[in-house]
Amino acid sequence: MSTSEEHADRFETRAIHAGQTPNAENGAIMTPVYLTSTFVQDAPARPRGGYEYSRTSNPTRTALEQNLASLEGGRWGLCYASGMAAVNSVIASLSPTDHVVCGNDLYGGTYRIFTKVFERYGIRFSFVDSTIPAEVEAAMEAQTRFVYVETPSNPLLNLTDIAEMARIAHAGGALLVVDNTFASPFLQRPLELGADLVLHSLSKYLGGHSDVIGGALIGNDAELRERLAFLQNSVGGTGGPLDAFLVLRGTKTLAVRMERHCSNAMAIARHLESSPLVQRVIYPGLSSHPQHALAARQMSDFGGMVSFELSGGIPAADAFASNTRLFALAESLGGVESLVETPASMTHASIPAEQRRAAGLADGLVRLSVGIENADDLREDVDAGLAAAARATPAGVASR
Repeated sequence: MSTSEEHADRFETRAIHAGQTPNAENGAIMTPVYLTSTFVQDAPARPRGGYEYSRTSNPTRTALEQNLASLEGGRWGLCYASGMAAVNSVIASLSPTDHVVCGNDLYGGTYRIFTKVFERYGIRFSFVDSTIPAEVEAAMEAQTRFVYVETPSNPLLNLTDIAEMARIAHAGGALLVVDNTFASPFLQRPLELGADLVLHSLSKYLGGHSDVIGGALIGNDAELRERLAFLQNSVGGTGGPLDAFLVLRGTKTLAVRMERHCSNAMAIARHLESSPLVQRVIYPGLSSHPQHALAARQMSDFGGMVSFELSGGIPAADAFASNTRLFALAESLGGVESLVETPASMTHASIPAEQRRAAGLADGLVRLSVGIENADDLREDVDAGLAAAARATPAGVASR
């Protein structure tokens, strides 16, 4: 049954209650963590409550899958041990010679699994600028099975028109897959805009506390779910019940956290714009962002991620990232604490330098995951990083 049909409540209420009911046995309000590998059956091939083995399904994971489906407005959800396990499940559903059109500004791990793993098995990928629909349309082939995009993308925060991508994909007989990790379902719901499949790294905003690894796929089509659930069970990349419990705890506060992430990110983006050391600030909420109007149309707010380019290149970027106190130098994103990283040497190092630069990822790019701390404290911390970047910038390098 559709979780969205079960719950007519608004988003914030569904985040707390969808997929979860007080325990019938003792009234516990939190979903139990079912730390069991197997389940007793009433008779041979007659599982009690539909559960046989926790790789296939587990009640704690079921609660999370129903919760996520409700938040994305989907009929079903499938949860995985990581976001990459979810990506793997999508592409493993294809056959040799099948083709995928994907954005050229993807998370480095996604690019790596596409090119270093699946291309070896004869699956083909075309990387194009998905912000330009004509490029996606031109790349479509008779054997194109998926159009795969991130929006906002990682780390350049490019926006792709989801409704237009759905039109192009469906006209070519393909499905649209949208990685919605950066936005979260609180800000953007791709299924409502025509996408067929939504992907999340649950480690990010949905978990929200930097303490769990997980991934998810959400959709509406029953046949697609059957294909993906078969792979989920066969390959075995499912998340454990404690991981599911932690993400369920995270989704309960998603709405209030995202509101703070967004307001803090806007404050930091505007503050960075005022620095002569910063060549470019990339944030969808700024009018200077090339897809600001699109972001305003398909998102309810602009997210907690801010990227910017320093005129001093790699030395300045490294100095900034190494001299902040509250912005911890670490990969990942979406937790309550603020993080800083330099994509060229960290999250996107697996993408060849020439390809990174061609896609617009400058060596001096810095990516911030803006947390929910006090905004004034974060501004002061950014100033400390900028002061270090200024000291590391070679003399004579032009500033903005």
